[in-house]
Amino acid sequence: MGERRPTCSAGVAAGRKAQKDTNGDALWVWCYPSVTAELRTLLLRKCCLTDESKLLHTFVFGQYKRTWFYITTVEVQDSPALKKVTHFSIVLTAKDFNPEKYGAFTRILCRIYLKYGSPVKMMESYIAVLTKGICQSEENGSFLSKDFDARKAYLAGSIKDIVSQFGMETVILYTALMLKKRIVVYHPRIEAIQEFTRTLPALVWHRQDWSILHSYVHLNEEEVEALKACAGYVAGFTDSEVNSRPDLYDVYVNLADSEITISPVVKEAMTMGKLHKEIGQLIVQSAEDPDKSDSQVIKDISLKTKEILSTLASLTEVSDGNEKPTLNSEALKQKRFPPATENFLFHLAAAEQMLKI
Repeated sequence: MGERRPTCSAGVAAGRKAQKDTNGDALWVWCYPSVTAELRTLLLRKCCLTDESKLLHTFVFGQYKRTWFYITTVEVQDSPALKKVTHFSIVLTAKDFNPEKYGAFTRILCRIYLKYGSPVKMMESYIAVLTKGICQSEENGSFLSKDFDARKAYLAGSIKDIVSQFGMETVILYTALMLKKRIVVYHPRIEAIQEFTRTLPALVWHRQDWSILHSYVHLNEEEVEALKACAGYVAGFTDSEVNSRPDLYDVYVNLADSEITISPVVKEAMTMGKLHKEIGQLIVQSAEDPDKSDSQVIKDISLKTKEILSTLASLTEVSDGNEKPTLNSEALKQKRFPPATENFLFHLAAAEQMLKI
């Protein structure tokens, strides 16, 4: 976020604090500023305190209706200030994607709460970061907002790991992202889901748009409806039942089994040809080069993308009264591209809103 102050709210369950007492009950203890009942219910569902499986997810993040949430959960051991508490979660909500920044901040707030058992001390640090972008403490650690650049968050995942797992099939993910399709990713472990899904938007680096990411979604009616309201997305689920929800995806990734399935609905738009083979080979060769970093691989893919977009731009025209160039279908046909390439460029023009209505 550079020098901008984080616009977020907190609670013990989240700059909010939810906690689980020795009776096994999950309680929403404190929140500043207030949040809607709908968001509170969602955040309690996301922190693992109400999860019957008893799995402890130390850090999770996701998005709901353009509000990002970051949740750190701690098991309480030998804290005189929290004698009746077994676990608690600190939740921060924000308008920007930056798991590293908000993860670091929630860990500091957790240490403060463990020590004092009261939101008051936490509040001091929270307000300090909100107003000055910094909180310092020898005991609990220091946090400087400007240390956490958004670009670093975008580059934190590993494209090389994705290519290592899916090889040439990575081009399916690239094509789906370029065409702004709906990608659903399943894995039973939320940590695996988050690591994988957060990296996918980097395949279309020219957009630098992480608002398409919904890394932790439950098959809950409100969440599903909110997701359906989005045009194209990358959504992560830990519930295998999502496989039987074809209304939610154009491309389905079973991360656990390394399988990618294209929905029949988008088969025509996603037809692969010579161009896709070229892109796939470029992605694989770049990712397999041991001397190249993940950011260099992203740059290689981005250069190919720019080449494709330049080709598309050369086939556009500016109509009267319309500032945005639109695709000239005749010019596209006259180029006599292979059918799959022509098809891809047409659908890409549609995704980039370059078709005449």
